[in-house]
Amino acid sequence: MKIGKFSLNLTAEVMVKVSKEVLTLFGIIVTGDDPDFDEMAVRHELLTDPAPRVRTKLSLTDQAGRTELYECESAGDGEEPVSAAFHRLVKLNFYQLLRRCCGMPPAPWGILYGVRPVKIVHRYMERGMDRAAIERRLAKNFAVTPEKARLLTDVALRQRPFLLSASAKDVSIYIGIPFCLSRCLYCSFPANLLPNEARLADFMQVLEKDMRAVRSALTRYDLRVQSIYIGGGTPTSLPDHFFAALMEAVGQNFYSAGVAEVTVEAGRPDSMSPGKIKTLKDYHVTRVSVNPQTMQARTLKRIGRSHTPEDVVTMYHDLRTAGIASINMDVIVGLPGETRADMADTMAKLATLAPDDITLHTLALKRGSQLKMNLSETELPKDEEVRAMYAIARESVARQGMEPYYLYRQGYQSGQLENVGCARPGAESLYNIQIMGERQTILGIGGAATSKIVNPRTERMKAAFNAKDLKSYLENIDTYIEKRASLLAEAYE
Repeated sequence: MKIGKFSLNLTAEVMVKVSKEVLTLFGIIVTGDDPDFDEMAVRHELLTDPAPRVRTKLSLTDQAGRTELYECESAGDGEEPVSAAFHRLVKLNFYQLLRRCCGMPPAPWGILYGVRPVKIVHRYMERGMDRAAIERRLAKNFAVTPEKARLLTDVALRQRPFLLSASAKDVSIYIGIPFCLSRCLYCSFPANLLPNEARLADFMQVLEKDMRAVRSALTRYDLRVQSIYIGGGTPTSLPDHFFAALMEAVGQNFYSAGVAEVTVEAGRPDSMSPGKIKTLKDYHVTRVSVNPQTMQARTLKRIGRSHTPEDVVTMYHDLRTAGIASINMDVIVGLPGETRADMADTMAKLATLAPDDITLHTLALKRGSQLKMNLSETELPKDEEVRAMYAIARESVARQGMEPYYLYRQGYQSGQLENVGCARPGAESLYNIQIMGERQTILGIGGAATSKIVNPRTERMKAAFNAKDLKSYLENIDTYIEKRASLLAEAYE
């Protein structure tokens, strides 16, 4: 839908932002180019008697000059700060009025916005709310559909034992290897094409310095490593001897009998070798991610992958033969040119492999990706098709005995959906649960890594970021180490 002019009586930046989010949610654009309506005017009245309330009026003027007026009012629940309540109610009212005046269908996630919606459910649980009350609250406060409310609650319930059993002294380690053999069409991750050996040697030297600094902090504050996650980029894009050196350094600095999980993102078959598989076993790796994204050969070529579905199968079997305990596989729903039949075929092929964990991503149009920059040249499935494809994938993982255990959302996801990790009972990734829960300190090492340090006394989290570009990371490592050390001292001294 096109609107010639949009006016809002609240000019605060956050109020403008939440209004734009709702317009984007329904695909409404403001343009003077052949609009469907001349003007949409929204007026919010903020009230605080006795609790936060917002009264909203929306007027919609057509090209003949006729104006229709719509009104609604919503109240806060008394458990959120006044300012937060106002922001939510402004957004909720605008969402409800657009659905009423323009006949818009409900959005799967309503007005719930943000990367980690499961955290809201955990907060409700800690207030003593049961499943039914939580799902009603999600519908009332955020207009979340029943299906997504059930999904959020399912995920939270599955996570609770892991989150509640962790000690304040438990931490996880993330090591970022910011290199790939090539850049996929949809990718916006801060990864560099694999540099020459001299540059790799420089990186490894700085990376080991970064590791030693974290090792020293673990000793100083008597912290225990629960899980280790080596991601990127594609860590296995490193040449064999550099990959072996990486894993040796990880083992020396962080591995002990108390480490419950060691994950390596292997990603693509063209990055794997017999030498790397041996290294994975030698250094206690318990979980490997094999990420085909699709098992359709033409799609792999279209998105810039230089391997075949058969290569994925070979890599998978090689890892199983080597005795890797848990294998995750990633799938992207909504890739260019794909259909329901393609998704059904991909999921059937993965089912024959019997992985322990499948993560279902829905395609996100990310700033900086080739896909986003060249969108006009790419045919993407419509939202309705993406939702049907996603349903096929969810049904497939359920038939394989997998249940959802972690979930996150991104901006501009196809079908207005989510990314969800599904695993067989006992195969849940501890790291994935903790990084999404933001209740455990995650110490980030390497390029583009983030440290999220949770103060055990206040339960407040603060973050420190390593540079995304390789040059800055190498040249300013002391600055990043110092920032992380400062936050650790604040939390644990």
